[in-house]
Amino acid sequence: MTTRQNSAGKSRPPIETGSVDALARANGNGRPPRAGSQVSAPLGERFFDYKFKNPGLLTLALTHSSLAYENNPDGTHTPGSDNEQLEFIGDAVLGLVVAEELYRRFPASREGELTRLRASLVSSRNLAQVAGRIQLGPMLRLGRGEEHSGGQRKPALLANALEAVIAAMYLDGGLAPARDFIHRQIIEPAEADLVSALHSKEPFSGAVGDYKSALQERLQATGGGQPRYVMTDQSGPDHRKRFRIEFRVSDGSGGTRTLAEADGTTKKQAQQEAARRALERLLSASAGSAVSKRVSASRKASAPVEVSV
Repeated sequence: MTTRQNSAGKSRPPIETGSVDALARANGNGRPPRAGSQVSAPLGERFFDYKFKNPGLLTLALTHSSLAYENNPDGTHTPGSDNEQLEFIGDAVLGLVVAEELYRRFPASREGELTRLRASLVSSRNLAQVAGRIQLGPMLRLGRGEEHSGGQRKPALLANALEAVIAAMYLDGGLAPARDFIHRQIIEPAEADLVSALHSKEPFSGAVGDYKSALQERLQATGGGQPRYVMTDQSGPDHRKRFRIEFRVSDGSGGTRTLAEADGTTKKQAQQEAARRALERLLSASAGSAVSKRVSASRKASAPVEVSV
């Protein structure tokens, strides 16, 4: 297999080949093989009805960064040795396919409604549930530490791997196989929940919600302007990073003000938590304002009326 070149001109190591079945049953207990071990399996085996021309892409999609670090004791990490780059592509492909399908299925819906539905489908929580349902966890290639800590069941790892698998399908066979997989495994199982969420008047409703989407909807409805998620800090080693995110909105005078901040093991997780806190603050302020108005109206109604005689 030929090696690929990255943007810096350095060659990447060849990707191992093999099938999902071979990966999952490599040592008889569902544990994936270590890097460097060759998976002996027919290249014609399918992954959810799709036959990879280059099964190495699938292997890469299932390879977590913990394994890449484990195989480089000096701490170096070559981009493209794990599924993070594929995750980046898969996120874009997933968003496009879901947006197109929602546009076709719900032609009478407004942009805000479609945004909420799309967010519920592509949220990390939903993707992790889908990955769990199709048993993607046992296929993951993890470092020993990550595996011993239950990495095969961690929602963030499952969601990221699912996006990477979608990217692998896209790069191997184009948009058609990726679209078919997304329809069958992500959109169609959630169809009833999508309809229910569409008719609900509550923000952040449906089978799976997304605080960022609900918050954007709230800001659009109240004229709050565009939200900004700003990373203010990151700490920890590369394989165990923590990110701190601030949620900011316009202060009405050309600047911004911070409504909430949060941290998480991924940027997405930190953004979602910051959005959740900001949404709670806005809803609480709105409820307090409504109570104040009712109290004020009640006082006016009960105030004595002077009568001139």
